Amino acid sequence: MPGAERPHDRRGLILALAVAVLLIPVALGSSKTIFNDGDVSWHIATGQWILDHRAIPHTDPFSYTRAGVPWVPIEWLAEVFLAGAYRLAGYSGVAALVTAALMALHALVFFNASRWLRMALLPIVAMDFVLIPMMLARPHLLAWPLIALWIWLMLRARERDRAPRLPWALLMTVWANLHGSFVFGLFIAAAFGFEALVASPDRKRALRPWLVFGLACVIAVCINANGIDGVIHPLRIASLHNLQLIDEWKPSSPSVTPFFFGVLAVTLALIGWKQPRLHPVRWLLLGALLALALFQVRQQAVLAIVAAMVLPLGFARSAAKATDVPAIPLAVAGGAVLVLIRALMPITLPENESNPWKLIGAVPPELRSQPVLNGYSMGGPLILAGIRPYVDGRGDVYGDALVFDYSRIVDGDPQALAAAERRWNIRWAILPNRDKELIGLLDRSPDWRLVTRDEVGVIYARTD
Repeated sequence: MPGAERPHDRRGLILALAVAVLLIPVALGSSKTIFNDGDVSWHIATGQWILDHRAIPHTDPFSYTRAGVPWVPIEWLAEVFLAGAYRLAGYSGVAALVTAALMALHALVFFNASRWLRMALLPIVAMDFVLIPMMLARPHLLAWPLIALWIWLMLRARERDRAPRLPWALLMTVWANLHGSFVFGLFIAAAFGFEALVASPDRKRALRPWLVFGLACVIAVCINANGIDGVIHPLRIASLHNLQLIDEWKPSSPSVTPFFFGVLAVTLALIGWKQPRLHPVRWLLLGALLALALFQVRQQAVLAIVAAMVLPLGFARSAAKATDVPAIPLAVAGGAVLVLIRALMPITLPENESNPWKLIGAVPPELRSQPVLNGYSMGGPLILAGIRPYVDGRGDVYGDALVFDYSRIVDGDPQALAAAERRWNIRWAILPNRDKELIGLLDRSPDWRLVTRDEVGVIYARTD
């Protein structure tokens, strides 16, 4: 029958489905590199605090330098998921949660792309090359499937020439309690609403449902555990000057993220060659996200996911194919089994400055309750170990003044170190070996003595 799916085509689709939705996420979620960030630990610790207290912390419960200072934990829901997985199966449980999130992301991209492209794996491969450097067991990764699902909702609504149904606005409530990227959800919905307005011959008819949906989304993001602070906090974070010290907030550079620029070059070449057909508003959306990705490394992920969802339609040369519905239960069942296996398989974290567990275990008991000067990436592990740090990855809690003072200390400024010692009565230090200037300063000072050193870092104690 003309147009009927041939058996080998179906076998190829099932094989591509297994690779894209099952095997690739398992491999990525099982990588130990997803734990190579000190923030993973304080996110888990925050979730544990919430589970233990059955409440959201509104002041800092972890550090001694900012104890009692207001805190807006906008990622609390993701932190509860991370803590729950950690309590169930340790780091294997966290890896399983990451694997499940990546499976959901890959499934959405794959099923959307397979409607338009024979090579539905290509958008996934391109997307993953961009995402891999940012694949960390942190809340932003749990928000990635929501970005893809949101784009899918917008695409389907435009195909049917109507706004998404109002109940879908509640997805923004989940997103607003999961991660600050919900701001992009509002921006994306506004872009597709504008496209509907431009494309419709009856603009009044098009405007009303999209405007109602947009207002519902705004109301939905206000339903969060932090109230209005939870809505505006992402903008406050973006205005912090100390972000310039954090790699993921810096402008994109080929020397730092070469795969992003490689994928970008190939994609632009394909666009120039194949000349995909998309509505101008969608090109504007992609262009705006590209500008943000060039401005800040962390925004590369949003661009990669949105492009993987939006571009396949532009490259299509035929009508959309129906989604292979029988393949969906297969993917869900296979994914559930693999996630369970991932949770049951032990995983050993590499010893590094993001996971300095041997070094923390060597801290003398009498020092553990004393004020410490710690390496930036070690702050999270110290919190998870029950030790109050000087600083950790929550730049919004510590503020510009303390973070810049800390930066001067790490750079080996003796006056900055002396001022911090007087103000906070610092009694010991735990530092990564790469903080050579500060370590050299402590080595030369008669007020400090070396306690222990390993391949990850050092511990010093005051002599007085």
